[in-house]
Amino acid sequence: MEAILQWGIEVVLWFQYFSPSLDILFKIFSLSGNELFYLLFMPAIIWCINPRIGIRLLILTLASTYLNALAKLLIDQPRPFNYDSRVKELMHATGGGLPSGHTQNALVFWSYIAASFKSKKLWIFAGVMMVFVPLSRVYLGVHFPTDLLGGYFLGIVVLLLFMKIEQPVIDWLKQKKLGFHLSLSLGIPMFLVFTAPEFDPAITGIGGVLMGALIGLSFEQQRREFQVPKTIMKKIMGYFIGIIILFAFYIGLKLAFISLEPQPIFRFIRYSIIGFHITFLAPWVLFKLKLA
Repeated sequence: MEAILQWGIEVVLWFQYFSPSLDILFKIFSLSGNELFYLLFMPAIIWCINPRIGIRLLILTLASTYLNALAKLLIDQPRPFNYDSRVKELMHATGGGLPSGHTQNALVFWSYIAASFKSKKLWIFAGVMMVFVPLSRVYLGVHFPTDLLGGYFLGIVVLLLFMKIEQPVIDWLKQKKLGFHLSLSLGIPMFLVFTAPEFDPAITGIGGVLMGALIGLSFEQQRREFQVPKTIMKKIMGYFIGIIILFAFYIGLKLAFISLEPQPIFRFIRYSIIGFHITFLAPWVLFKLKLA
C-alpha cells in the first residue's frame, strides 16, 4: 500500500506542476461537487423541470453520499496533503480520502440525469464532468488517483443498484398508506445516522435532508397539487422564491443553532427543515402564489 500511495503522490505532484495556471479551472470543476452546488441545482430540477426525476435524483445522491461518507470513516485513508508535505492543499478538505466523493457523485449524478432525459448532449456533458471533476481533486491535492478508482467503483455499484430497484420499490410504496410512509421517513434516516461508527457532519446532514425530504414527499403525494410552472418567467420567479426561502433556512438556522448543544441534533434538525422545504414547503408556496 505504501508503494501505491507513493506512486499517487508523484502523480499529484505532476498535476500540481501546472499550478497556479490551472487553479481556477479545476476549482470550478471541483465546486460542482460541493454541497452548495447541489442546494442550487437539485431544487431547479424538482421545482422547474421534472419533479419525478428530481426527487429520485435527490434520493439517489443522498444514498450515494451516505455510502461514501461511511466508507471514508471505515477506511480512514489520509489525503495527499496529509501524507506528503510537498503536496499543496489547493482546496480545503477534511476526513479520509478513499473513496473520492466528488468522483462517485459526478458519475452517479450526471449519469442518472443523462439516462433519465435520454439526451446525447447530456451524455457528452456527463462524460466531461465524470472526467474533469475527479481530475480536479487530484490537481487540488485532496485525492490520490486510487481514491478516484474507489469512487468510480462504488458509484457504478450504487447507480446500477438504484436503477434496478427504484421502480419496484416505488410500485410497492404506492400500495402503502401515509402512516407507513411517515414511519419509513422517520425510521430510515435515524437508523443511518445513529448507527454510524462515529459522529460525522456529512452523515448527520444527509440523514436530516433525507428525513425532511421523505416527510415532505409523503405529504405532497397526498395533496398532488403541485405542477411544474408552464412559462419560463414563472419558472424563474418560482425558482428564486424557493431558493431565497431555502437559503434563509440554511443560513438563518446555522446562525440560530451555532451555540446550541448537542450540535449533531441541531444540525440534523436544520437539514431536515431544508429537505422538507425542497419537497413540500416550496411546492406549496409556489402553488399558493399561482406560479405552479
